[in-house]
Amino acid sequence: VQLQASGGGLVQAGDSLRLSCAASGRTFISGYSQAWFRQAPGKEREFVAAFFRSPSSTYYADSVKGRFTISRDNGKNTVYLQMNSLNPDDTAVYYCAAAPRLILSSLRVPSSYTYWGQGTLVTVSS
Repeated sequence: VQLQASGGGLVQAGDSLRLSCAASGRTFISGYSQAWFRQAPGKEREFVAAFFRSPSSTYYADSVKGRFTISRDNGKNTVYLQMNSLNPDDTAVYYCAAAPRLILSSLRVPSSYTYWGQGTLVTVSS
């Protein structure tokens, strides 16, 4: 499975951006969890948002709840992260990830994921 993240860029505070994560090699089926993580300079990789085994079961970090939305287009085998009301604290490299048979307690743990995209940089200026 290969994941290709895209959509990052330089935006101003208050702007919106949509990230995409296209999967190839297999079609994601029921049972796969898919997530977005981010890593700011000098900081550890942190959980942003995820589906737990199904697009109907979504989870968000408190810092992005109400501003970010994770979604999936099954026909395109692509996961999206819609980011609204961006602020400079959202500046980071964003990574998409996927894993089969994840348990809920591991959803926010980077090491739980099997497949990773290469990352896309989001920079928010004040």
